[in-house]
Order: sequence, then structure tokens, then C-alpha cells
Amino acid sequence: MRRSLVAVSVLFALAGSAAAAPGGPQPLPRRLADTGGGSQLITAVAPDTGSTTGTVTWWERRRGRWVEAGSAPARFGAGGLTEGASRVQGTNTTPTGLYDLPYAFGTGAAPAGTRYPYRPVNDRSWWCQDNDSAAYNRWVEPRPADCRAGESEHLASYATQYARALVIGFNYRRPVRGRGAGIFLHVNGKGATAGCVSVPAAAMDRIMAWADPARRPHIAVGTVSGPTAVTRY
Repeated sequence: MRRSLVAVSVLFALAGSAAAAPGGPQPLPRRLADTGGGSQLITAVAPDTGSTTGTVTWWERRRGRWVEAGSAPARFGAGGLTEGASRVQGTNTTPTGLYDLPYAFGTGAAPAGTRYPYRPVNDRSWWCQDNDSAAYNRWVEPRPADCRAGESEHLASYATQYARALVIGFNYRRPVRGRGAGIFLHVNGKGATAGCVSVPAAAMDRIMAWADPARRPHIAVGTVSGPTAVTRY
């Protein structure tokens, strides 16, 4: 009898503890300062600014609530992450912040299910990163005379990484020279990126099939905590 009373007392105590415990954390998009106003969001989060790896998660709003639609391990710049508003070109850092996703591209045909505007790469496709060019931080085809090859990226030369990609709208609408150009969400290469965010090929396929421009997806890039915490953006 005594054992039964003790057992009952323990159960009541556990039940009381469970009732008093606070609810679990809100989904990450609910904790962001801004999600871009759409109903799809990608978060790319690293442990700290010195990290070159982390997690990409894609989310969507369903019946007024943010729900995780998928996730994958991510890679960041070889120089880690840095505040996007003060980033310096050539530092191999991934810019933190909240950005739109203007269009998709790839070295082959658009993957099945792609709804995003998609631009196929050919041998004449370049991304101009020359600060002295009128086409700074733009796709050019062919490469104009004022955009030096040594200061630009020949997209077809990165068949693995750019098999499929989404342009990240960092420094894109009104480019600030010297801040950086050619920041994408793309397929993994051999290691850390030059400032982009990358994921395994299968994950990029899933993101391409999931992303719907009508739902105004954005990407929030940041760290778990600190001045560049993803929740600040």
C-alpha cells in the first residue's frame, strides 16, 4: 500500500512539473525581426561568425503558422560570416541579413517542378564582379569590355556548384561597389564557399521544386546568437 501511495505521489509531482513547464520555442521564423512579407522563407544559420558550416531550413506558412518543409547541412564562406551591411569584397565571407531571391539559374535545364524564373548557363555567361564595370554584380552575356575576366566569374566553369542555384539579393538592387558580388544559394563544391551558401545537390533539387515566386520567398542568413544573430533580420 505504501509503495502505491508513493507511486501515485510521484506521478502527481511529474504531472505538476509538466503543467508548469513553459511551452517549447516558437518556430524560427516567428522569432525573426522580419521574414520579408511572403509565405516562404529559407533560414541559413551558423553557430558563430567563424563557422563554415551550419544548417539551411526552408519554411512555409500553413493556415497562419510557420511549418518546417525541409532542412539540410549547409556550407558558408571560407572566411566565415560577416554583417552584410559592412561586408568587404574578396574576404570570402558570407553576408548576414535578410534577402530576396531574384531568380534561379543552372548549367543545365531547369529541374522538374521549378517555378522560379530560370536562366540556363552557357559558355558566354559571366557574373561581373569588376568594381569598375557598369555591369557590377550582374549576369552578363557576353562579358562586356569593361568587365575584366580576372575580376569576374565564368559561370560555366563551375558545373558542379552551379548545376542549380538561386541568386541571393545581397547588394543587388542598388549595388555598392566593394561590398561584394555573386552571392548565391547553390550546390556544394569540395569545401567552404567564397561567400555563398551551399547545400547538397539533392537538397538544392528539393528547394528548387519547393520555391514559389508567387509566395515571395526570402533567405535569412545569420548566426545562432550575437550581433549577427539570424533573429535580428
